[in-house]
Amino acid sequence: MNETRNIGFWILISLGILLTIMLLIGQTFSLINYDLTVSLGLQESVEEVSEVGVAWAKGFAFGDTIIYLPLLLIGIIGLLKRKSWGFYSMFGALAITVYWPIVSLSTIFIGRTALNLNPDKYVSYSIILPLIAIYGLWGMWYLHKNRNKFVN
Repeated sequence: MNETRNIGFWILISLGILLTIMLLIGQTFSLINYDLTVSLGLQESVEEVSEVGVAWAKGFAFGDTIIYLPLLLIGIIGLLKRKSWGFYSMFGALAITVYWPIVSLSTIFIGRTALNLNPDKYVSYSIILPLIAIYGLWGMWYLHKNRNKFVN
């Protein structure tokens, strides 16, 4: 087995692909049909977060679509092709992967009196969002630790 393609590499790539799919469905598609992403449980309704919350969600969806998603895709492809640009793109995407769950979780708890979220969402977000941030942190650590294998 090639030393750059160990179990850690495949965890990084596999979770990156899963995250890419979720971003496409939950973020990019919300720009096309927000109500459908709400019905899939991937966005919050106007009743839960208000018109301002929906505007913020769509703003983040736009930013994710034009910056985060391309970085993640380029990172995955570049790492699979063993290109240094893949390393740098993936590292940037992983930094965003740490940032957004922390912002989202903080916003949910700071704004809990202004939001009308189902109580179950506080529980699920408290589990899922930290796990996503941990993946991002672990991925940056993994790439840094193995940078000589990825960057010439």
